Amino acid sequence: MKRFFNSIKNIWKVEELRKRIILTLGLILIYRIGSFIILPGVDYTALVRAQENGGQNMLETLLSLFSGGGFTNASIMALGIMPYISASIIMQLLGMAVPAVQKMQNEGESGRKKINNYTRILTIVICALQAPSYLTLYVANKGALPEDGGTMWWTQSIIVLVAGAMFAVWLGERITDKGVGNGISLLITVGILARLPEAFMAEFGFSVESGNLIKIVLEIFVFMVVVLGTVLIVQGVRKVPLNTAKRVVGARSAQDQGARSYLPIKVNASGVMPIIFAQAIMTVPMMVFSGGDGGGFVARHFSDMFGLGYNLLLAVLIIVFTYFYTAIMINPRKIADELKRSGGFIPGKRPGNDTANYIDSLVSRITLPGSLALAFIAIIPAFAAAAGVNDAFAMFFGGTSLLIMVGVVLDTLQQIESYLLNRQMDGLMDGTRIRGRRKQGELSGM
Repeated sequence: MKRFFNSIKNIWKVEELRKRIILTLGLILIYRIGSFIILPGVDYTALVRAQENGGQNMLETLLSLFSGGGFTNASIMALGIMPYISASIIMQLLGMAVPAVQKMQNEGESGRKKINNYTRILTIVICALQAPSYLTLYVANKGALPEDGGTMWWTQSIIVLVAGAMFAVWLGERITDKGVGNGISLLITVGILARLPEAFMAEFGFSVESGNLIKIVLEIFVFMVVVLGTVLIVQGVRKVPLNTAKRVVGARSAQDQGARSYLPIKVNASGVMPIIFAQAIMTVPMMVFSGGDGGGFVARHFSDMFGLGYNLLLAVLIIVFTYFYTAIMINPRKIADELKRSGGFIPGKRPGNDTANYIDSLVSRITLPGSLALAFIAIIPAFAAAAGVNDAFAMFFGGTSLLIMVGVVLDTLQQIESYLLNRQMDGLMDGTRIRGRRKQGELSGM
């Protein structure tokens, strides 16, 4: 523990790292302040009254979770960062089907800048479509519209919502360029964590009675076990041994003997994307049937995110999307060609088709347990709610929120530790270095 606190002190000894952390915290603070600035003309009292009387439906709770409360507050950043995420997903899908986008992806840095510009333009279009829907379906239904709200008010409110979302994107990009960690992911994580204290108090309150105390300890223990399992899934790697051809140094040949080379294949190569895709599809019945009793079978079984039908379909979709997105992320043919060009090969496998087929079969076998684990993590909130946990607190026991928090925290710690190691200092956690960081001998690009 003493070494850990010494490593924390070392962070502030590195001037560049200290400035980056301060800048990151400052931009996050600006984002959080923006989530509490209410749209001009909106009756916030009416919003609070409607929430106290009728509560929130599942869709509102989910959207509020990812916006840090900005959605339910009708703030200038009510749309949050999610339109940019949707635009990024669309551009990734276009990269599979549209040759022009594929060409930009292969152009290196210049192509990446073009794709980023198109992503921002698409974000503005998505925000322009979502803003009037948000004002109509949420603010108006809560009775919070101004009495004299005419065309001018609607126009300025839509512009403000679009500008707020793009400002959030700008903050995220500045954190990525000048701060620590991935800015977009950090803003989502901060929005999720902002709801945790409120959910915790809703579950336990201030009571410290013996029964409640035992419940607190038990639920926190289960939560930590789930977090530990999620970390293992996110960081799990199958190491495929590699041999490298001899290299010629002067008039003699030499071979690297110190480092052990291997090809890392992650158990969960698709990350959080399958859950995001699946939940995006599952929000359709929630949007259509969350407000009424219509819809028959669909309304009863697929509009409740803690229901059996909803979670069974969600698990199936996650498994399917995990295979789909893993196929996008990992190209066995490309890996085999890179190994062949670099003089590396898998022992017992011929370079070329034999290596590609072996990697493909290995990825297929690894993806199955990875997809099942991902699906299980996604439906854990349903088990927590069935066990009597408050709905708001149950959402932190798994699903997209937990995976995003774990992934972003690990990525940020890796960057901080890299800064320390580059200056010949101890890692952030001595003896427990994060396995996700690349070591000498690993193949880059995986």
